Parts: sequence; structure tokens; C-alpha cells
Amino acid sequence: MTEPRPEPASALRAARRSPLLAPPPAAPGGPAEGAVEGVGQDAGVAAHYGRPLVEQRALARGRALVDLSQKTVVSVSGPDRLSWLHTLSTQHLKDRPAGTSTEALFLDANGRIEIAVHLLEDGAAAWLIADPAHADVLVTWLRSMVFSHRVTLRDHTGVVAVVGAMAPVPGWEDRTVWLDPWPRVDVGGWPYSVDPDPAAHPGAGWSWREYLVTRGDLVATVDRLGTGELEGWSLAGALAAEALRIEAGRPRPAVDADARAIPHELDILRTAVHLEKGCYRGQETVARVHNLGRPPRRLTQLLLDGSSHALPAAGAAVTLRPEPDTADARAAARPVGTVTSAVQHHEAGAVALAVLKRAVPVAAELLVREEAAAGGEPEWIAASQQALVSPDAGQVVGRPAGLSRRA
Repeated sequence: MTEPRPEPASALRAARRSPLLAPPPAAPGGPAEGAVEGVGQDAGVAAHYGRPLVEQRALARGRALVDLSQKTVVSVSGPDRLSWLHTLSTQHLKDRPAGTSTEALFLDANGRIEIAVHLLEDGAAAWLIADPAHADVLVTWLRSMVFSHRVTLRDHTGVVAVVGAMAPVPGWEDRTVWLDPWPRVDVGGWPYSVDPDPAAHPGAGWSWREYLVTRGDLVATVDRLGTGELEGWSLAGALAAEALRIEAGRPRPAVDADARAIPHELDILRTAVHLEKGCYRGQETVARVHNLGRPPRRLTQLLLDGSSHALPAAGAAVTLRPEPDTADARAAARPVGTVTSAVQHHEAGAVALAVLKRAVPVAAELLVREEAAAGGEPEWIAASQQALVSPDAGQVVGRPAGLSRRA
């Protein structure tokens, strides 16, 4: 089998650019008018269309679509597809019935997250959805692992669009759709949250779905927004989806994980890892940390002081807030974590996700260092925590029954 040559980076960027942003621009007054392009993992699609908070409210009500054309879609067909993906990933995929939506990770030999995918089995193919940071590695690595397996890989970048929503889209009942299992604990998973009950999780109301449609369908649907069966529906930018995601405490590995991250730190053992299967790369680390140790870091939600004029950037340092009247605050100023994503939420205000050292007390008040322009003084933003991963998570072997449970 002859492998296609990798496309140049410029060609991939062009393929991932949404048709709603591509020239010619939307007609004046059209649904995509005023689109402001996103950055980072959301480059190539609209961050917002001029009214970010209004778009958030529409999305939260289940009356908005989010264009996620920057994501890569890969299909894996053939009789060996599920058994093959089962051996490579953290998820138990053998004999998955048609219509199954799940999340899966591909780890390095040390158990660190390399690739995260949303996976849907439709009975004829397994569909993998990946953020740009993981997509190129995903396609290249999967092709290198085919060997003699009876599988066929197809990269649909630039042809198939991903469209997000918080509720079923009228008229799209027959479309291929991935349903986010978060924060439910999947079979073989384990919750690392402070309260293991999904009903008590900040994301209990999260109901995210990702439709796979042709780009032509995307454009045609956007042209019909606000009319007929789509009366009351509108477009929301990727920033609206990020705001709801962060407020729900839903980690996005391509954004919230660094090169050292292991699944336990983000609480994605609940949806992306099956703890009763083995024989995949990185499995020993997953089992050892879960059964005998504790993750060195933990994901937390930060509720930021809204009086600041700016949001902290990804990578901003998080420190302990010094006690009043402390003469020497140098120890408190040492970083104890890093902001991974931050946004202005339409109800919760300024919120962020951060990865902290496990030993940081859950009740500790924090400060986030926001760097100033050249020559200026850094700004300190006060923050309180909503812990997403418990400092006591892990060390399952030998734990008395009843201290933790699966849902």
C-alpha cells in the first residue's frame, strides 16, 4: 500500500480554514457577518461573531451551532478496526456496538498524553475527531501502525466539518453525531473528582455533541438559521463553546495538558481510560499511579476576581496568596501551578482552568500572575478554587470499600 505524502503545513492550514471565513465573505447581514477568527487550537474558525456573551447564552439554551471546521476527522474502516484501535488506545473498544460515543487517548511509553480523540463507532467505521495540535501526529502514527491489520484510514480534513451544539439540531437526525460522555463515568473508568457522583460535578448539565457533516451541508444550514425548523437558532463562536466547557470543568487535552500530563491529573480516567484492560503503550504508568500512587498535579477551576481588566493568558503562573501582614512573601510567590485556559463566562464571570501541584490545599486562596507589556509591572489576579481533581485521588489498592465508588 502506497502512503500519500504528507501535505505541506500551508495546505493543511488552508484545508482547516472554515468555509464561513473563506473568501468571498458572507453577504452583508448574513449569519457569519462580523466573524472574528480564533487563535491557537481554534484558528481557522470564528472565535465569535461580534456578540460573544449573547452567543454563549444562545448556545447554553441549546439554540446555537458552533463551527469547528478546524478539527481533523479520520475514519477507520475494515473488519479489524475496533480490535486494532483497542490495542493502541487507553479505551476498551472491542465489540463496541454501533452508535457508541467515547473518548480515547494514545499515550507515550511513560503514560503521558500524546493524542486525545473523540471516537464514534457507527457500525461501518470508527470516526476519530482530533484538535489540530494532535491531528497531524494522529494520522502519521496510525498509518505507521497498520502493518497487516485489515483497516483503511481516510483523512477527511477539508471535506467533513465538525459542528458543535448543546442540543439536537432540527433536521440533522440522520447525521453522524458524537455525544460527549462527560461527566458520566464510563465502563471501566474511575472518578478522580472530590465527589465521585457525576450529579454533583460542575459539569452535570453539560450535554455537548459534535456533528459530522459535509462542508456544503454546513454552509447550507447556516444560510437557513433563523427560518423554518431552525427558527430561533443562530451561530456561536468557538469562544462560546470554550466558555461553557471551562465553566463545566470539562478538560480539553490539546489545550489543558502539557507535555508532562498524565490522564489522572485531568480526571479523564472517568471517560477515556478503561482500567481493566492492558497491553497498550503507557498502561503500566496508568495502573501504577492509580493503584499505588497519586498524580503529582491536579486540575482545578479558578474563579477569578472580576475587577481585573484582562484575563490571564495560558501559561500564566499561579501562586499562593500570602497571609496578611506577612513580612516575607517570597515563599508564597513561588509558582504552584499554571493556567491552561481562561474565559469570560456570561453568568459565572471570569473563570479559568489550571493545573496545580497536588499538595496545594483545596481551600487555599491563589493569585494569578498576568504579565504586563514591556516595561510594565505584572498584574496579580485573585482567585478561589473549585477543585476538579481531589488531592487524595489514587492509591486504590488496599483502600477500604466505600471510600470511592464508580457511577
